[in-house]
Amino acid sequence: MTRRPSPSHPEAGWLDEAGRRIRDISQPLRDRLPVWPGDTPFDLERTWVLSDGCPVNVSRLTLSTHSGAHADAPLHFDAAGAAIADVDLVPYLGPAQLLSVTSGADRIATDEVTPYLKPGVRRVLLRTFQTFPHDEWPTRFRTPSPALMDALGAAGVRLIGIDGPSLDPEDAKDLVSHQVLGQWGMAVLEGLVFDGITDGLYELIAPPLRITGADASPVRALLRDL
Repeated sequence: MTRRPSPSHPEAGWLDEAGRRIRDISQPLRDRLPVWPGDTPFDLERTWVLSDGCPVNVSRLTLSTHSGAHADAPLHFDAAGAAIADVDLVPYLGPAQLLSVTSGADRIATDEVTPYLKPGVRRVLLRTFQTFPHDEWPTRFRTPSPALMDALGAAGVRLIGIDGPSLDPEDAKDLVSHQVLGQWGMAVLEGLVFDGITDGLYELIAPPLRITGADASPVRALLRDL
């Protein structure tokens, strides 16, 4: 894969061998990365340093499994659910439709989404921010209603992705949208970044890491032109 655009404009992405553009829709994992209130902050510590006495750099990471763009496992909201290393990877790979729902009530209604889906779409990506809040935790964000989640599951959708940090509001205690997700066996990606990307159909590439026993995993999420 050859990098074409200028390094000063990384949002332009890359071109693959067939000339299809690839765009990174994940957040940079970095110091001062906004995280869910009370969750583990990101930290990278250099434990070995390249020098005359050491031939390599090696670092240690401390971070939440829900840092940046990430995939929730069923174990996140269901004590009997599968860990992230055991989930089916197929939902994280394949054609996906990006749809903007940047204004409206806190809960995204069914009629904001389902009438606009292409026939047979199995992966739905929802843009709720006009501009992604890279440097601050959003005090308010839109989340899919349980009715919308149920409608997507009934329509055969296998994955929902969103730029917000959760499928449920920050103060939710019952996580109803997550529970509906689990009932339909759908996968979820949260914390995606869609700035500069036009609504439409793309190929999604965003598998989670194979972390045994984990409730979630950061992902390097990509969209490739079809």
